[in-house]
Amino acid sequence: MYRNHERLTPYISLTSLLRALVALIFLWAPLSSANEPQAQTGDITLDAASSEVDYRANALLFRDIIITQGKVRVAAQRARSTGLDFNDSTWTLSGAVRIDVDGGTLTSDEAAVTFENNRITSASIRGRPAEFSQQLKNDGRARGRAGNILYDMASSTVTLREDAWLSDDGRSEIRGDQLVYNVREQRVQAGKPAGSEERVRIIIRPRATP
Repeated sequence: MYRNHERLTPYISLTSLLRALVALIFLWAPLSSANEPQAQTGDITLDAASSEVDYRANALLFRDIIITQGKVRVAAQRARSTGLDFNDSTWTLSGAVRIDVDGGTLTSDEAAVTFENNRITSASIRGRPAEFSQQLKNDGRARGRAGNILYDMASSTVTLREDAWLSDDGRSEIRGDQLVYNVREQRVQAGKPAGSEERVRIIIRPRATP
């Protein structure tokens, strides 16, 4: 997960953005911290259509694989791992990758999922583009895309990088080098990584009057 937040602006609500048109961040109604889900723990279930051992590479290969733990579900056409040790390992996935977590969905062409202490801790996905979506509490839907998206389980954040774009059903949208979206609290922080000259761009579409 990217940790360089020195140049990122503070969190601001979507309501403030739409009313004042001066904020650099939009926010969908945050959830109460008392309702925040805990880190996923428990049994890890792996289902696959087939598996084989690559002795030369010392790796396990799976096809049509589904890995679940609690509310987290990872699916892909192909997966590669150096073993079934979930204590400290990284799985490489490719082909119709889909990751469901915290009410959000990540989809891409390829991904790397990291396990630590027998739980899923992060996922890095790439695609043309990699995509993210989540149902919002106001009945809308957050949608995002980027060349690279990183999900961090502990902070429940999705970091979109490389031509990042995020929208709430087209009513407003934000673009930038880097967007950090909090899946649990349904809010986004926009800024530029160190060394980037690109500015954040926000488009707001006025609602049609009756």
